Amino acid sequence: MSAKDFFHNAVRLALEKDNWLITHDPLSITVDGIEFRIDLGAERLLAAEKEGQKIAVEVKSFLGKSEISEFHTALGQTLNYRSVLRKKESDRILYLAIGYEIYKDFFLIPFIQEVITEHQLKLLIFEPIKQEIVLWKQ
Repeated sequence: MSAKDFFHNAVRLALEKDNWLITHDPLSITVDGIEFRIDLGAERLLAAEKEGQKIAVEVKSFLGKSEISEFHTALGQTLNYRSVLRKKESDRILYLAIGYEIYKDFFLIPFIQEVITEHQLKLLIFEPIKQEIVLWKQ
């Protein structure tokens, strides 16, 4: 079993504060004998719909020595997880959860913004100390 990210619980609590029901911790999906473990699965019922919105969230702390190396890992995981979800749970939208500090210090660099746009990454930006969602970027 892989270790939980440093900010895992902060993101979980932030989602719960935002009225999301955590349905999986982790969300395990097997494709062709390979097990993938996305950090969180959650859903929220929408008042106007019988079915709710479902998301999967991969949490990344970016606490390593190299932000670009951490970004490479996060991007690769996110792309793989999105493919897995397309095969097994196509109604789920995948978000990469990152702290507000790394978002403003690294993710707003023009080249990183280009990569995010090119790969259509969806971001959940959270404030780890307050355990609150700051922004959803789609």
